[in-house]
Amino acid sequence: MKTLVTMKDLGLVFPARIHRAGSIRDSFVRTLTHPIVTLFTPQQKLEVLAGIDLEIQRGDRIALMGVNGAGKTSLCRAIAGFYKPTRGTLDVRGHVRAIFDTMVGIYPELTGRENADILTDFLYPELPDREVRIREALEFTELGHFLDTPFKFYSNGMQARLCLSILTMKETDVLILDEVFEGADQFFREKIAARVLDMIEKSGAVIFVSHSEDQLRRVCNRAVLIRKGKVAFDGPVEDGLKFYRETHLG
Repeated sequence: MKTLVTMKDLGLVFPARIHRAGSIRDSFVRTLTHPIVTLFTPQQKLEVLAGIDLEIQRGDRIALMGVNGAGKTSLCRAIAGFYKPTRGTLDVRGHVRAIFDTMVGIYPELTGRENADILTDFLYPELPDREVRIREALEFTELGHFLDTPFKFYSNGMQARLCLSILTMKETDVLILDEVFEGADQFFREKIAARVLDMIEKSGAVIFVSHSEDQLRRVCNRAVLIRKGKVAFDGPVEDGLKFYRETHLG
């Protein structure tokens, strides 16, 4: 097996703005009466990841679990290169594609077809069979004449159809999927699931974030549970789901 991602003592800290009760007048008076204290008070910090040790191998399909705020998305964004770790090391080998928000790169005033063209250039700048892939993806959406209608007039379900069809066009080395089925209508959710599974099968390693146990069982062969910015569990999916229910839901 080839190691694609290695994390050692990975830490991530964000500056945190602490809300102070009081009016604008109170803040003004406090600044005037205690300017030195106000200027030099240490900034509060929020530790999002607190020493992650993890290796991801080719063939891993990881169910990344944890309650909201546990650090799942921050970990994914660090792997994707969006966040620079505060401490520790992060080594990623190969190309990473992370799908967090299906609306990123969309221009509401443009048509679905035009947006598909722009999004393809952004996601796959060196795609050899570009026109063929776009045509296949647009046919997959089943949007028909709506493809030549401005995106801003699409329903949520239609928006999800177009974006997910383009985002699942090609496999990659490390694939990160964060709640990718949200917004899709029931019929298309089943259809896009088959397409996503094919992309997952062809990709090197996958990190899959979902609150659906059925989806996690269907997709994943390994579970990693994040709690308070640390790895609390790393093992088989069923054991991970049981551990999550017992420690967070029980």
